[in-house]
Amino acid sequence: MPNRYYAGPVTDHFDGKRFYHAGLPSTDKSLIDLLRWQFFGKRSPWPKTIPAHSGIRPDLRVDGLRITAIGHASLLIQVAGINILVDPVWSERTSPFRRIGPVRRNPPAVALEDLPPIHAVLVTHNHYDHMDTATISALWQTHKPMVISPLGNDAVIRKDAPGVQVQTGDWWQSFTLSDQVRATIVPAYHWSARSLGDRRFALWGGFVLDTPAGRIYCAGDTAWRDGKIFSEIRNRCGEPLVAVLPIGAYDPRWFMNTQHTNPAEAVQIATTIGAQHLLGVHWATFQLTDEPWDEPAKLLDAAMGERKSASLTAQALRPGDIWQKLTPD
Repeated sequence: MPNRYYAGPVTDHFDGKRFYHAGLPSTDKSLIDLLRWQFFGKRSPWPKTIPAHSGIRPDLRVDGLRITAIGHASLLIQVAGINILVDPVWSERTSPFRRIGPVRRNPPAVALEDLPPIHAVLVTHNHYDHMDTATISALWQTHKPMVISPLGNDAVIRKDAPGVQVQTGDWWQSFTLSDQVRATIVPAYHWSARSLGDRRFALWGGFVLDTPAGRIYCAGDTAWRDGKIFSEIRNRCGEPLVAVLPIGAYDPRWFMNTQHTNPAEAVQIATTIGAQHLLGVHWATFQLTDEPWDEPAKLLDAAMGERKSASLTAQALRPGDIWQKLTPD
């Protein structure tokens, strides 16, 4: 089957058909692996609703830096007068189906109609819990933001939302969001798929935002693996003020360790990249894996206690939690 999302030259992470991680075993899991997990895994029960803040009405403009957790991996970043959404998901389920698939356990912290003017939307990859084309379409209709994503994801978005204009780039490519803010796509240890037969047809990654208030690293979904990309991000982009890292959807480790970090690995990433603040996301909204809903926050606290670093703080963000630095340097 040809790649229906992207056609481009062969590189060190694209073989002419699929993207991959050079020098590392594949992240691909077999149907047997999936069935083994689904039939023999030990999925913890989650409550139907998980407490979180909602009904937040953000300011139209923030001159410093404010990061509001919307839920799961969705963030509103307000910095230097512009408003950025990362992986916006407002739908009730993260699934190609309306009535099947992981369902929200808490509402988005900010209603779509209460968002400030959105200038940019950054989409890290095409998994349904990160790329919600219904939300992207609604944002486009109201705000006409810049939409930026790694290679191949423009075709995925336009399939469901034909009118949306999407800019795509490879790892290390930068985009100007304003005269003071720049976004760079950076590598992540993950993979992509939107349907049967399109595994790794589109690229995945994270984003580094350079802003007057400090550098922000949003990892998207990533594993730790050999850790090399995090040293490379630090060397090429600089140490971030804030690292927004996934801390949930990690169990069972035999299945997830090549694609999702656990909280201890998130602390390892933040330390390696030289971050001052770790904000943990990707937990307590959609049940994707086996761990208890509240375990990621507890394990993050435990990992920080073991690390005993005076140069790093960490917070597990629930929907509606806000981290801010109100005055730029």
